Amino acid sequence: MPLQYLKDVTTLRANPELCLGCGLCLEVCPHGVLELRDQRVAVARQDDCMECGACMINCPAGALHVQAGVGCAQAVINSALGRTGDSCCCTIEPRDAQALPQADIGLAPPPKRKRPGCC
Repeated sequence: MPLQYLKDVTTLRANPELCLGCGLCLEVCPHGVLELRDQRVAVARQDDCMECGACMINCPAGALHVQAGVGCAQAVINSALGRTGDSCCCTIEPRDAQALPQADIGLAPPPKRKRPGCC
């Protein structure tokens, strides 16, 4: 049985009408989340998706969409880093600007991002 992440949180969506039936998405998905039904992509195991984005990046027709790094993946990363809320999962944001390496050599900290969440 493949590793399951959190139930009903992945952002993976398929649009079978756009699918060419080439099967590239099936080849690149590390967890076998997708399948072809009547030569069109379908999400077969939604909760097995780790939201890596490989299917979307490799789909020549744009039939797949996933917000890579959000949902389950974002929750796991933020939890491991002790974060709560909608912090960005792809950067390390120290809680105290004085903890940044720039403070040690007298440089100003980097500017704060305008919005929370991923880049």
